[in-house]
Amino acid sequence: MRIDIIAVIPELMTSFFNNSIVKNARNKGILDLNIIDLRQFGLGNYKQIDDYPYGGQAGMVLMPQPLSECIESLTSQRKYDRVIYLTPDGQTLNQKTVNSLSLLENILIICGHYKGIDQRIRDRYVTMEISIGDYVLSGGETAAIVLVDAISRIIPGVISDETSALSDTFQDDLLSPPVYTRPSEFMGMKVPDVLLSGHEKNIKEWQDQQAFEKTRLLRPDLFKKWQEESDFPV
Repeated sequence: MRIDIIAVIPELMTSFFNNSIVKNARNKGILDLNIIDLRQFGLGNYKQIDDYPYGGQAGMVLMPQPLSECIESLTSQRKYDRVIYLTPDGQTLNQKTVNSLSLLENILIICGHYKGIDQRIRDRYVTMEISIGDYVLSGGETAAIVLVDAISRIIPGVISDETSALSDTFQDDLLSPPVYTRPSEFMGMKVPDVLLSGHEKNIKEWQDQQAFEKTRLLRPDLFKKWQEESDFPV
């Protein structure tokens, strides 16, 4: 998979992408990740990329020309399955969206900044708009980190134990069950006996029930959705 990211401040992402699971994906040649500095396409001697918005609003907006030239340069080299703009008014990111994106070959991500990007760029180039939550960030770079991390960790071959990613929270619309590690007793608290039993069927039933109860108590919205789609005995 190839992911290209257009950013105003590429340095914000460099450290994260050079570590952890994303680093593993890149080192294995499974993920080709590239950050493009928008200022390379800036206008004039000062490489201008933003200007005041029409209508008298406060703040600055990323100008259409630098973004257009950057996108045209990239799309002349390859066809993108999705051109994603990260914005608070996009569809809220969830695991199903991440799963579908992980199956694609080429993705282009546009990071907004300041008050966002000129609407004409959204109208002409963007094919998908994503929000990572109902709050506002200083720029799309941090949102891009979240999106790339979520996608890369479920690409086959990135994580050595692929079943680990498939059992994560939200993969089946349920929260994950409690997890324990050694020692089996800590500060008077013991690991549930079933997890020490080695009986796979009983362990799976316990985990399913715990996930069910945890979701029902903590995320009734998810529980309702899961209940409508599942045949798990309630």
